[in-house]
Formats: sequence, C-alpha cells, structure tokens
Amino acid sequence: MANPTAALLVIGDEILSGRTRDANMYHLAGRLTDVGIDLKEVRVISDDGGEIQSAVNALRHKYQHVFTSGGIGPTHDDITADNVAAAFGIGIDVREDAMEVLATNYPEGRAAINEARMRMARIPDGARLIDNPVSKAPGFSVENVHVMAGVPKIFEAMLDALLPELAAGVPLVSQTVRVDLPEGDVAGPLAEVAQAFGDLSIGSYPFNTPQGLGSNVVLRGTEAARVAEASARVRDAFGIE
Repeated sequence: MANPTAALLVIGDEILSGRTRDANMYHLAGRLTDVGIDLKEVRVISDDGGEIQSAVNALRHKYQHVFTSGGIGPTHDDITADNVAAAFGIGIDVREDAMEVLATNYPEGRAAINEARMRMARIPDGARLIDNPVSKAPGFSVENVHVMAGVPKIFEAMLDALLPELAAGVPLVSQTVRVDLPEGDVAGPLAEVAQAFGDLSIGSYPFNTPQGLGSNVVLRGTEAARVAEASARVRDAFGIE
C-alpha cells in the first residue's frame, strides 16, 4: 500500500518578501519522512484571502494531508483561520475550549485576553484543536487540513502533538553514495541503475570541492534490502569499494 501523501502551504508576505526565511518546510519534510508520509508539494502564498482559499481547496482534494504554517496570530493580517473556514464553507467564531486553553498562557487568566488575543481562539466549526505547549494558542484541523503557527518553535511543537494522530505509512530508508565524477560522467551509468530499480527514488546532487567536481547519489525507498542492493549497483558501476 502506498504511503499517505501531503502538501505544505506556507502563508505570509514576510516569506515572499525575503524578510523571513522559512524553516518549517525543512522540518516538516524530515518528520514526515520519519513516519512514512510523502511530502509531494510545497506552496508559498501571500496573506491574501482569495489565494488562501484557492490553495486550500486545490491541495485538500489532491493530497491526503495538507499542513499550513502562518497567519493564525492576533494581528489584523492573521487571516488564515477565517479563510480556511471559508474554503470549507463553514462558520468560525470564538470557541470556549480554545479560550480555556489560551487563558492558561497568562498569569491573569481570562482577564488578560483582550480583543486581539481573542482572535487566536476563533476556530472553524467542528475543527479539532492542535495542542500548542509553547504559547498555548491552539492550531486546528478541519478534515485533512492542519493549520499551525508560522513561528518555527511553535510549528514544531504543534507538529509533535499532531503527528501521532495521523495515519502514517512506511518510513523511507536512504543511502548516499559519493561519486567523485561530474554529473555528465555519472548520468549514463546512473540512468541504467535507475531503470533497473524503478521502485526507488534515485537522485544525483552535484558538488564542487577544491579537489574537483563530484556527485552525491541518493537512493531512497521503503525496503532497506532493496536500497542496499541499488547502492551496491551504483558503487559497482563507478568502481567504488
């Protein structure tokens, strides 16, 4: 059975402007690989309601899981929650369970939740909360769309809480073979290996050192023996001990 598939939707003008470097894609890709969920697509879009709705609807029908990061804070431009609700055609409002959780972040409790902070307790109808042990403001899941914060520390904590609840697959096994030849010399023999092992993902990634050009051949699959067999074939093709 094939592994579940996933996409990441990164939301935020600050990413597209270059003011902020996204770290969540890298972290998510690694964690999903560990649990056997295949990340197939990443999109980065602006803080635009129509774009959020369009992207959510496109991705949720294409993949089994959609993760979003960004746009669920207390400011006026945090519009992800509203537009995820709009994409599903459901309502959104302040929810009592989210308020209770959020209040635990402040010594004054609910008295500290002003109008801006209350925005972080607005949850689409029927959504399941995602725990946030860092700042308490919860994320949420609507069907197969999982909405999380953009701050990497909070995104990572939410992901830790969420992943055990998701159906997973078979983790990928990876091996890397270093070939001290430029890609032009690697391409022909590597194509033959790739054809013989069509069930594996085989990629060539060039590098440049003071000693010359080379390529790291990365082989990935769900069966360790099969990956090892293909790695041995690559080493044999280039005379690597």
